[in-house]
Amino acid sequence: MAMIKDLAAVNAELQEQKERVESFDFKVVTFCLAGKDYGVDIMNVKEIAKADKFTYVPNAASYVRGVYNLRGDIIPIIDLRTFFHLPMDPNPDGQENMLILRIEDRVYGTIVDKIDKVVSINSGSIQPPHPIFGDINIKYINGVVEKQGELYIILDVIRIFSQNMEEKQKQRGVLPEPGAGFTAPPAAEAVQEQQAVVSDSALNFIRDSLAALKRFNAGALNEHWIRKRFTEWSGVHSGVELQLKNDHEAEEFLSTFYSPCTGTFWNDEYAYAIKALLPDLTSNNIQVWNLGCGKGYESFSLACILKARYPSGHIKIWANDSDILAISSAPNMLFDLDEIPEYARGYMNKGKNGYSFNQEIKDAILFEFHDVLNDNNLPEVDIILARDLLSFFAAQDQEKMIRGFSEKLKKQGIVFLGRNERLPEDDWQSLTKDPVSAFVRN
Repeated sequence: MAMIKDLAAVNAELQEQKERVESFDFKVVTFCLAGKDYGVDIMNVKEIAKADKFTYVPNAASYVRGVYNLRGDIIPIIDLRTFFHLPMDPNPDGQENMLILRIEDRVYGTIVDKIDKVVSINSGSIQPPHPIFGDINIKYINGVVEKQGELYIILDVIRIFSQNMEEKQKQRGVLPEPGAGFTAPPAAEAVQEQQAVVSDSALNFIRDSLAALKRFNAGALNEHWIRKRFTEWSGVHSGVELQLKNDHEAEEFLSTFYSPCTGTFWNDEYAYAIKALLPDLTSNNIQVWNLGCGKGYESFSLACILKARYPSGHIKIWANDSDILAISSAPNMLFDLDEIPEYARGYMNKGKNGYSFNQEIKDAILFEFHDVLNDNNLPEVDIILARDLLSFFAAQDQEKMIRGFSEKLKKQGIVFLGRNERLPEDDWQSLTKDPVSAFVRN
């Protein structure tokens, strides 16, 4: 018995010596799928990760689990078990084991049963695949290799994820012959088709939530902003956190949408930016439509700027809002001196209880309780001011209001919208200069 042990020790030592002198020029990260050992070239492995929350992508292939926020990058997640029609081992902690792969310039997440270790091998020891591996089509296998009694199936992840790889393999003359087993469609055909819409799919959840929680219509009027904001939002949120679950989160998402000086007097910078865009008018009768005027801060600010821009003009501002409490208190508002911007102070009178606007400014503004979605019996106007209002209308109402703008605006007139709102380019020319968004008819 001792002799047998000595012989085994000798064999082990010889094997160890053999491995020490053998050149290892290829490393694979090994993992398990349905009880079998697999490996992928370590050069294609970006990192390993665990996750339990993925954002569902409607109408995706069955093996696409969704998308995942990897430190700000939205990446598609492929379940290799479903892709190869293999049984799944449920994870007791609910978290999935993922290999994050980099294929050329794209990043994918792949779900496997278990991630094992890094194994160094000699590429010359990799044997061609054989049809015996019937549960995975051999065209997705680079080869098989034995290492210390373990047999590893080396997956060709480039073939799986790169839809152009077959042509590349043909050019190199190394395309393997088809074999037996399940022929899965290339994952990239699904993934790459949806990568262009992955953000749209996730963004649609945001759109629906904003509509339900805040009546905010994320559409053509604000498309440039909603996409930019979604990119920012997804950079710090992932999984279910990416979605808006309540009014507070919806308001947080919208926090960068609103124009400067909402609900307050315009500051000097914003007021002068508006003034710089006001057109030269041929008539001294200056007609203005101010939609959604609220408590009147915006209307008073505009009146002061118009007086400065058109000193001899006869100004009339129709200031409309559907908030009856705000609109009824607007004409008689009193202010503290420190809340009045510099450009407006010349139009103020000091009273016993505070400052109010002089009669000239008050006479220029007609505050009216009115729902602008109903008939608007106004004359043609030179200026329309509707900041951050249209985005909270339904799409058909937005179209109705924009048609109304075109009908009521004089030829040389100008429309001011919210900072992050845009009118259709086919009919309107943008004069936008951040933070002011302004348009004239083409």
